[in-house]
Amino acid sequence: MPAVTSAKAVFSSDHPLPWLFPLIAMLVVFTIYPLIYNIWLSFHEYAPFRRELEYVGTDNWVALWNDERFWGSLSVTLTYFVVVLIIELVLGMAIALLLDADLAGFGVMRGLLTLTLVIPPAITGMMFLLIQDAEFGVLTWVLEQVGVLDGTAPILSTPSTALLGVMLADIWQWTPFMVLIFLAGLRGLPGEPYEAAMLDGASGWQIFRRITLPQLSKVIAIAVLLRGIDLFRMFDYVFVMTSGGPGTATYTLSLYAWQQTFSFIKWGYGATISLVSLVLILVIANLFIWIAKVRW
Repeated sequence: MPAVTSAKAVFSSDHPLPWLFPLIAMLVVFTIYPLIYNIWLSFHEYAPFRRELEYVGTDNWVALWNDERFWGSLSVTLTYFVVVLIIELVLGMAIALLLDADLAGFGVMRGLLTLTLVIPPAITGMMFLLIQDAEFGVLTWVLEQVGVLDGTAPILSTPSTALLGVMLADIWQWTPFMVLIFLAGLRGLPGEPYEAAMLDGASGWQIFRRITLPQLSKVIAIAVLLRGIDLFRMFDYVFVMTSGGPGTATYTLSLYAWQQTFSFIKWGYGATISLVSLVLILVIANLFIWIAKVRW
């Protein structure tokens, strides 16, 4: 009888276990199990002629260490990560400061910022693929008119500019995300420090540097963390716009892992690349959390 009573107490509506069980089950099925399977797969390789997985030990890890294509894709990923994150951070903050007012029409403008976020990245990639087309692209035509391009070096077909062309799509789509986060932070700041600073004759730059930035530090840290993780695993824009080309100019780690797994049927090697990407993301994210002193 006491055992029955205990069981009823556990599964009563007041006990947290029944409410947490669906979340725990999803975590196990969609996160923990795939991670463990990926680790196991990294020590195996698919043999297409025998149609089975063979144990290869640490061969995939050794091959990865000596793979120049892997190091090249890592370099491209880090370059993309740093450049796009800095541009989106600066542009996001600048636009947020401009829209942090209750003037007529500003509410509509803040609402319009969400439109880019509902467009699938693959569609955005197709849009910018057409915009930067060598023959009829609007952006290409404008750059040729102002003398930036000479018409002989298309943006997405030139190694020196292809990655920049992909970055434009990402910056256009996700800068509004940073704007909305910063706007939410700005709207929640107290007004008393600003009033005191203006009475003391502080300039706009001094107010921004000494009052706004310190108070927004945690908001900025969270925005950089969320956006940085997403940037490190970027795949859609490169796959749609350049497929990693020209040559290997836009090869990212995610694209390289996908290619090895699904194009070359090297499941174990693709799993190894994805695990390295996961470790790098965790290291960079936790290092940033430690430096920024983010408290959850």
